[in-house]
Amino acid sequence: MIELGHVALYVKNLQASTAFYSAVLGLQAQGEIFGGKGVMFSGGRTHHELLLIEVGEAPGPLPGRRRGLYHVGWKVGNDLSALKQALDRLNQAGIQIHGLSDHTISQSIYLEDPDGNEIELYVDDPSIDWQQDKSWIDDPVKPLDLS
Repeated sequence: MIELGHVALYVKNLQASTAFYSAVLGLQAQGEIFGGKGVMFSGGRTHHELLLIEVGEAPGPLPGRRRGLYHVGWKVGNDLSALKQALDRLNQAGIQIHGLSDHTISQSIYLEDPDGNEIELYVDDPSIDWQQDKSWIDDPVKPLDLS
């Protein structure tokens, strides 16, 4: 199983982008992250289908300091065993892993495609009710150990 989970975009003005995605497209803001520099949005299917991160006047060329696509998140299963299997496949294929993160609500592997686009492979933590409990939003990102 693999399904598109979310898209993360770097934006110039978080307030203007938040207004667009909420008022124009009808997405619901789930909460702010990164000290108010990021907002997660949901259409109701999952905890976030869109993440906006404000970078201001940083058009590039350095990774992480550009406007536009940050990464695409692909859900690869329903538990950590699926994420471990994905990591095994990546390691067998010789793919460089850029990071392993525990976001509380989800656990993730980060890598790049052949063109340098960042890809996140993740699973959600089924014990967290993202619709009723928003406490996970304030949790810091932690290292993930999949050994």
